[in-house]
Amino acid sequence: MRSAQTATGAGHNGENTIGTETTATAATRSRPRRRRLAMAVTGAAAALALSIGSAAGLSAAAAGHARTVAAGTTQSAIPFIGQPTDPSQGGSSGQGSSQGGYSGGTTPGGGSQSPDTGQGGDGSSQQEASPAGAKESTGVVLIDTQLGYENAETAGTGMVLSKDGLVLTNNHVIADSTKISVTVATTGKTYEASVVGSDSTQDVAVLKLKDAADLQTATIDDDSVSVGDDVTAVGNSEGGGVLQAADGSITDLGASVTTTAQGTEDSETLDDMIQVQADIVSGDSGGALLDDEGEVVGMNTAASSGSAVVTGYAIPIESALTTAESIINGQQTATNTLGYPAFLGIGVQQDSQSSQSGQSGQGGQSNSSSQTAGAVVAGVYEDTPAAEAGLTAGDTITKIGSTQVTDGNSLSEAIAEHKPGDTVSVTWTGTDGQTHTAEVTLTEGPAA
Repeated sequence: MRSAQTATGAGHNGENTIGTETTATAATRSRPRRRRLAMAVTGAAAALALSIGSAAGLSAAAAGHARTVAAGTTQSAIPFIGQPTDPSQGGSSGQGSSQGGYSGGTTPGGGSQSPDTGQGGDGSSQQEASPAGAKESTGVVLIDTQLGYENAETAGTGMVLSKDGLVLTNNHVIADSTKISVTVATTGKTYEASVVGSDSTQDVAVLKLKDAADLQTATIDDDSVSVGDDVTAVGNSEGGGVLQAADGSITDLGASVTTTAQGTEDSETLDDMIQVQADIVSGDSGGALLDDEGEVVGMNTAASSGSAVVTGYAIPIESALTTAESIINGQQTATNTLGYPAFLGIGVQQDSQSSQSGQSGQGGQSNSSSQTAGAVVAGVYEDTPAAEAGLTAGDTITKIGSTQVTDGNSLSEAIAEHKPGDTVSVTWTGTDGQTHTAEVTLTEGPAA
C-alpha cells in the first residue's frame, strides 16, 4: 500500500498562530496534492489533512485577506516587494522543520511506496489500493490548483454535483488558490474552474466548471450506513493524476478529528465523521467514499499517518451537501465565503519577527518595535491595490475607512467586511513618520 506519511508541513491559512502538538497517532487530512503536505491531527484518533504540495520561492500562508511574508525566501510567483523579517525562521516548504515544510511528503505526480500490505500490531491487515474502475470513477474529478502568491501548486479530488459543472470538494483542496483546473476522470477533459463558495469550518467548497455540459454526476446514497459496512475510497492518491480505489470498512460513526496547526496550516476540528479502515492517502481529499452499491456516502477528508494500517475519515455526504446547497443558493453565513475575498495585496509583519505573505490584510500582528500602533507592512505585491496606493515595506497601516487598525488581525477583519470592487480609504504612517491616506479599489484575492 502507499505509505501514509507523518507530515509537519506548511499548509494554508496563515492568519492563525502556528503551533505543534504531540499526538498518540499522526494522521493526514485527505488534502489536495498540495505540493506541500498538511497537518497533524488529534482527536478520537489523530489525523493529518491529506495534502500534497511543492513550493518554490515564497512559501507562505494565504490568509483570507492579508498575508505575511515567508522568511528566508527570495521570490514569489507574483513579485513581492519587501524584506522578510528574519531569514533564520520560516523557509520554503520541503525544509523538514516542525514549523514549516514537511517530512515524508511527495512531489508532483509521485510518491513513496511501502510494501503492498500493511499490518498493524493487532495482526490486522489492509488491502492495497488499486486503479479505480469505470463505475468507481463516475462523477469523480481530479483537481489541480496554483497558489500564485505562494509560488506553489496543489492537487486533490472532487465530485460532480450537476451536469453543468458544479463540483463538491474540500475547502482545504482549493484554499489560497489563484487558478484551478479540473479534469473529468472518465473522459480526460479538463476545465477551468472558479470558486462558487467555501466554508473552512465545515471543510467544504463548491466549484463551477467553465463551459461544462452533460457531465456524469456522482450517485449519492439514499440509505444509511452502519459500522462494519464495506466501503471504497476513491481519489487522486498522492496527486498522481490517476484515480485509485482503496477498499475497507466503516469502523465508527460520529468520530471527531482535530488537526494540529503546523507550518502555516490552521488547527481544525471536524465532528460527526465517518471513520474507516482503508488506505486513504494524500491527494484523496474531496474524493468519494462509496458503499458496496457504488453510491457516495462520504467525502474523503483525513487519514492517519505513521502507521501501517491507515484510519481514514470522511465527511458524511448529507452534511457536505447541506453546506454545499447553502453556498450554491448564495446564503451568507457566519462561516462561509461566497466567491472570492477582497484583496489589498500586502505582507504583514508579526511580533515573532516571522511573517506570512499577504492578500488584503489578514494574519499577523503589529511589529513590537514599531512606534505606531497598527499593522506593519512587510512588503507589497506588485500590481495590487496596495502597490498602486504607494504602500511600501515598513509602513504602518492605522485605518481602513473609519475603522482603527491595531494589528494584522484587525486589518484582516476590516478588509473582510468588504467585497472585491469596493473602494475604501487606507491610512498609514510612512517610515518617515508622515501620515498618508489613499483611496483604493479592492481586487479579488485567492480563494478563502
